[in-house]
Amino acid sequence: MLDRVRTSLHTVLTSKTGDGLAPIRVQRDLARRLNVMLGEPLCSSAELERRRAGQRKLEELARGGSAPVAEVVAAPVQVFFEKDRNARMLGRIEDLLQAKGIAYTKLDVAEDDATRAFVLREAKCALDELPVVFVASSPVGDYNALVDADVSGKLDTLVFGAAKKRPS
Repeated sequence: MLDRVRTSLHTVLTSKTGDGLAPIRVQRDLARRLNVMLGEPLCSSAELERRRAGQRKLEELARGGSAPVAEVVAAPVQVFFEKDRNARMLGRIEDLLQAKGIAYTKLDVAEDDATRAFVLREAKCALDELPVVFVASSPVGDYNALVDADVSGKLDTLVFGAAKKRPS
């Protein structure tokens, strides 16, 4: 019953009928302003339903229901190395990636000329500068470049995306 009164009064307030007469127009304008100032208690039935749906959603969330959380998918991280060359740097890279909780794949390019040529060309490095880290198809670089990317926050952005946060 109260809802019908609220929506009927809203219809009267928003109607353009009688706006040609100054006494009606002025009083209706004052009533509209008062309605807005009070938080629009007089509203349309669609607005009333939208408010109630929002209230139900709030109550559901307060009871412990959670909103759907988008799953964060990490970009593939690859560490290209050549046999035993710079094994200490390879260990440091592995330690850093493990400490950050980033899954990675190690790929030995010692016997794969095409992959080695690709890595050296894309990373713009020499053979003795391996191991090199790639995130997806973007080269990050050697251990020092990886540390720089980690400190600046660029590593998280590359691996987990710009708008996404790290999974907990």
